[in-house]
Amino acid sequence: MSMPCAAGWTDIGLRLLLTFIAGAVLGPDRELTGHPAGPRTTILVALAAAVAMIQCNLLLSLEGKNSGSFAVMDLMRLPLGILTGVGFIGGGTILSRDDLVTGITTAATLWIATVIGLCFGGGQLGLGVVGALIGALKLWGVKSVDARPPRGQHATVEVLTSAEPSSVLKFAELVAPLGYHANLFRQAHDVDSTDARFSFQLSWKRRESAGIPQDQLAAINSHYLLLDIELAAPARHRI
Repeated sequence: MSMPCAAGWTDIGLRLLLTFIAGAVLGPDRELTGHPAGPRTTILVALAAAVAMIQCNLLLSLEGKNSGSFAVMDLMRLPLGILTGVGFIGGGTILSRDDLVTGITTAATLWIATVIGLCFGGGQLGLGVVGALIGALKLWGVKSVDARPPRGQHATVEVLTSAEPSSVLKFAELVAPLGYHANLFRQAHDVDSTDARFSFQLSWKRRESAGIPQDQLAAINSHYLLLDIELAAPARHRI
């Protein structure tokens, strides 16, 4: 279903209403998962895009022109500017720290909310509805599927044990049968002790839904004094 470019107030009201509903459907997923962009943000972003597109429609002069000629007018730069602005907003939601990247899904949600707003504002109601439904399906329905495939995971482990060089080899041999790969990246000796602090980077593949690797903790605790462990959440889990 497509509406004419010369829109009346009834048409404009319908476009804005559908935009509001689409933004309200896309936003709660981000808020429920603890991200900064919730329904208010997605609604405002979608409405801004829709209003810009409606303004573009109202400013277009169709007198003496066929229905397809408006696409080459300079007024079409208005929605393009909206997309550029949302790119800056989306970029501000993406954070990178070490090997962990967060905020990608939030940025993508703002992006699709903007495009859907442009669709509704331009009168392409059918396209906007389909886009909103597919976007909501991805955010709400496919999340469980994303967590099923095994993904690379990492943890930093610090243990206290004998300062002998063989301790490093023994640690790697201990966790290898469980599917973990260990790399030593830091070693610190106590002056008044024969023991040393070894810090290992552990890597493995497992489904995100598997939770904390209890087998790893049990094996380490049975042979070493575990001082510290820091689990790094997979990037896709934090987006």
